[in-house]
Amino acid sequence: MNSRKILIATTSLLVLVLLCAGLYLLPPVHSRVAWRLASLQTKIHYFLNPPDQVAFSPVQEEISLATQSNPQISGLTPSATFAPTQTPTPIISPTITLTSTAIPASVKLSGVVHEYQSFNNCGPASLSILLSYWGWEGDQRNTKAFLRPNEDDANVMPEEMLAFVESQTQLSGILRTGGDLDLIKRLVAAGFPVLIEKGHHPPKDWWMGHYVVVNGYDDAWSALITQDPLIMADFPIPYHDLNTRWWRDFNFVYLVVFPPEREHEVASILADDYDPLLNLQRTLLKTEAELPMLTERDLFFGFLNQAETLHQLGRNDEAATAFDQAFAHYNTLDEKQRPWRVLWYRVDAYQTYYETGRYQAVIDLAHATLSMLSKRSLEESHYWRGMAYEALGESEKARLDYEIALQLRPTYQEALEALSRLE
Repeated sequence: MNSRKILIATTSLLVLVLLCAGLYLLPPVHSRVAWRLASLQTKIHYFLNPPDQVAFSPVQEEISLATQSNPQISGLTPSATFAPTQTPTPIISPTITLTSTAIPASVKLSGVVHEYQSFNNCGPASLSILLSYWGWEGDQRNTKAFLRPNEDDANVMPEEMLAFVESQTQLSGILRTGGDLDLIKRLVAAGFPVLIEKGHHPPKDWWMGHYVVVNGYDDAWSALITQDPLIMADFPIPYHDLNTRWWRDFNFVYLVVFPPEREHEVASILADDYDPLLNLQRTLLKTEAELPMLTERDLFFGFLNQAETLHQLGRNDEAATAFDQAFAHYNTLDEKQRPWRVLWYRVDAYQTYYETGRYQAVIDLAHATLSMLSKRSLEESHYWRGMAYEALGESEKARLDYEIALQLRPTYQEALEALSRLE
């Protein structure tokens, strides 16, 4: 009798488990439950492995002897993931007559369709919101299929969004750094909504990156009007908050999308910043001018902005020194202030250390960043760690990292080329 009861109980439990698994796999259920389970898993991981206690300590080492002794490695040409390794070629702006016409005290562009993001999908959702203004027929599912084909991919770069615009739509786009409030207002007043990436620090979580689309402003309220896929439509961001903190966290980056025939209008508004080389030079001047006034976490981001801009200008030795300074300052911050997710979003340090021969520094940074995660989800960290392993002659470790990077983003061209080179 006891055996029969045990059999019935076991069978019932098995049926219940299979039923729950079947329900979980149903799309309507999966979309509502999966992110909660992932969030719970992440919280448990963070509780057991406090990420704010991890230090970024890239090793200062000599140029690797492996490069000198292995002719195949010394012939490698590192491919730029998201930043130019050479000084950008200046471009000639269209012939334009610049005007100083005053802009209105308030503007709100209509026709921008707000979407609430699915889990960890603010990048694809924000891009969909931006494109909706120009009549693009799609939503974040379409942008996600291109930008985040793997659910575990933790971040979408602005450069990936620009690539979507240029390859998947009939629109054009311009991505620049060093923006300011006046520039945003002039673009919006001329009929061009702007996508920006900024810092975000919710009350019950740590610092993270977040995208919003600016489609209006109001001087009477001293606030921008934004479409925030996480919070709400028409979410106000005070001018002061944007200018003095959160936008600096991403080097004041902005993306403008427009029909090709209207590029001359955007060029007129951007003026010198239309030229990518002049934009980088102006961004560096802006950053270095504000460094003496910054403290604590803002100073960390100031150092980081300086380092990344130097790297993008091709001044890698100076950039490596600036990155060292940034990470040294990071390690002095109170743990509650540490933006420990920073290398999820900003990867120029990997490339800078790689191109200056500091392969162990690349590995150390990737180890520190990946140790904070409960699962594999940062393809750029894996790619650059793979590049460093390959340069040191550790081919099998490199191969594994390239394969993980491609699992996360199958279209990752640099990782495809690296894996092909190994094979």
